[in-house]
Amino acid sequence: MQNEKQSVHPKKPSVDPLTVESVLNLWSKTYNTEGKPDWSHIFPYYHPELRFQDSIQTLHGIDDFTEMCHRLTRRCKELHMDIHNITKSGNIIMMDWTMTMSFRRSPSTPIYGCTRLTLHDDGRIIEQRDYYDLWGDIMNNVPGLRRLYRLIMGKLFG
Repeated sequence: MQNEKQSVHPKKPSVDPLTVESVLNLWSKTYNTEGKPDWSHIFPYYHPELRFQDSIQTLHGIDDFTEMCHRLTRRCKELHMDIHNITKSGNIIMMDWTMTMSFRRSPSTPIYGCTRLTLHDDGRIIEQRDYYDLWGDIMNNVPGLRRLYRLIMGKLFG
């Protein structure tokens, strides 16, 4: 018998189509009272051939994406996301958010960003692109480095 890595995601979707209201509802149920996220109820909304990209990585496939989510959960002492605005146009859902993260010995750090979800013809998320300035938001919380980082970025890109 061959040991194949089986995806927890069905080939045919068994989920309702995503709307602004359902995305807001699903994402708001993600964070528990201990400050740790649980994305298990959202994973069925992702297509098996998902493409994910953010400021630090590009992933292909739902299995790599779920593993990334689990790694983030293990590394964070606390993780919470507040969605401020959300809109849908055609097969694109956009939301802007603040994600507050805390690691073992670091203070809570807010990261400001937005996410573009692209829906497949079957209604599941085929592409997720997260946009944020990871280092800028982290440097804002480090006295002395905040000003230096902004000065360097202004010289390079201003």
